[in-house]
Amino acid sequence: MDEVAFWVGFNLVPGIGPKRTRLLLDHFGDLAQAWEASASDLAAAGLDKRSIEALRETRAAVSLDGEMARIRETGVTLLTWNGSDYPKLLREIPSAPPLLYVRGEVLPRDELAVAVVGTRKASVYGREVTQMLVRELAACGVGIVSGLARGIDSEAHRAALDAGGRNLAVLGSGVDVIYPSENRRLAQRIVENGALISEYPLGTKPDARNFPPRNRIISGLALGTLVVEAGRSSGALLTVQHALEQGRDVFAVPGNILAAGSRGVNTLIREGAKPVVDAADILQELNLNMVTEFVEAREILPDSDTEAMLLAHLARETLHVDELSRRTGLSISDVNSTLILMELKGQVRHLGGMNYAAVREARTNYRVES
Repeated sequence: MDEVAFWVGFNLVPGIGPKRTRLLLDHFGDLAQAWEASASDLAAAGLDKRSIEALRETRAAVSLDGEMARIRETGVTLLTWNGSDYPKLLREIPSAPPLLYVRGEVLPRDELAVAVVGTRKASVYGREVTQMLVRELAACGVGIVSGLARGIDSEAHRAALDAGGRNLAVLGSGVDVIYPSENRRLAQRIVENGALISEYPLGTKPDARNFPPRNRIISGLALGTLVVEAGRSSGALLTVQHALEQGRDVFAVPGNILAAGSRGVNTLIREGAKPVVDAADILQELNLNMVTEFVEAREILPDSDTEAMLLAHLARETLHVDELSRRTGLSISDVNSTLILMELKGQVRHLGGMNYAAVREARTNYRVES
C-alpha cells in the first residue's frame, strides 16, 4: 500500500494533528509503521491514552484501500509534509497541516500570492475596492488566496479569475463539499485556474469550528495578507493574527471612520498595518514589482549551490561583485550572471556601483485587539 494512505488514515484520527504526527514520524520514521504499532510503542512515541484509543477505533472502522479509492474517484490530489510538491510557504508556518486535499493544481508560481480577506457583509465600497486591487495584482502575475466565503472572499476570487489570475481557495470543509452552495460554479472555475485546498477529509461538513484553523492556511500560503473591509469582530482578523504569528506582512484598506464595517481595518492601520490605496503599495512592500520575471527566472534556473553560497555572504552585509568573487572563489562572470538571475527572483537587490544586498522582508510589530 502506498504510504500516503497512512497519512490519510492518521488524518482521520480525532486528536492527531501536526504536533502528534511529528512525534510519530520522529519515533517510527514513517506513518506506515506507526499505523500498525502497538499501544505500548505508541505510548513510547509520546501519544496519550485518548489518542491511542482514537487510533485503535479508527483502524477498526476505516478501510484505507476504500478511502484511497474514494479519493481517486473524486479526482483529488494529496500533498504531504514530506512531498516535494507541498507548498513551500505553508511548510514554513507553525502547525502546518501534515496532509492537504487538493482539487485542481498547486504550482510553484503560486507562492507568489497575496491572501485577500474581509467581511461576509461587504459594502459596495468594499466590493469595488476588492475588484480594483485584485485585478491590478492579477494583471501583475500575483496569485490570490482566499476562503470562498460570501462577501470579500468571493469578490476576490471572481476578480482574479476575470483577470486571468491564479486562485487558491482554502475551505473549512472537505474539498468535495462546497460552502456556501451558491459558490459551486465559482469553485469549479477556481479548480480550472488554481485549486481548492483543505486539510479536512472528504465529506467533512462546514462546521463553524473548522473555519478558524483553516485561516492559518490562507495566510500561510501567501506572502502577505490584505484585509479589505472588516469590523471589530470579523473573522478576517483571525487570519491577520495567524499572518502575524507566521511573520507575514499585513495590509489594510482604509475605510469610512463612521462605518462599523471599517473599524477593524482602521484599527489594523493604527496598530501598524501597511495602508493600501493601490496594488503598487503591496507590490513594492513584497518586492513583487517584477513577478512575471521572477516566474520566468525560476523556470530558467532553479535554486543552486552557487546561489546559496552568494546569499550566505550577502545575508550578513552588502558586498561588491569583486569581493563576492574573492570570498567565494567564483569568477566575476559567474558571480554577475548568477546575481542577475537572483535579482529577477527577488533574492538580492542591486544597490548601484556593482554592490548587492540580500532582500530582507520588512516586518511590523503590532497586534490585533482581542
